[in-house]
Amino acid sequence: MPAREEYWRRTRRLTLMLLVVWVLVTYVVSWFARDLNSVVVLGFPLGFYMAAQGSLFVYVAIVWYYCRAMNRLDGEFKVDGN
Repeated sequence: MPAREEYWRRTRRLTLMLLVVWVLVTYVVSWFARDLNSVVVLGFPLGFYMAAQGSLFVYVAIVWYYCRAMNRLDGEFKVDGN
């Protein structure tokens, strides 16, 4: 079962990588919001922009990338989606 172990190893690695991105966007950006407010994006402070819009774009990108990567991984290991 080395193929099965490799599949799950890569699945866990992908999930962990995306969770790290999620934590960075959710907690680290809000922790440094005051410092980020010195940067202005489209007329809004970056801290406000990330809280109001930017983080939502990152969350959607995380879901999109996970779906795309898992479909590719499932195809590579010939795993049925059902």
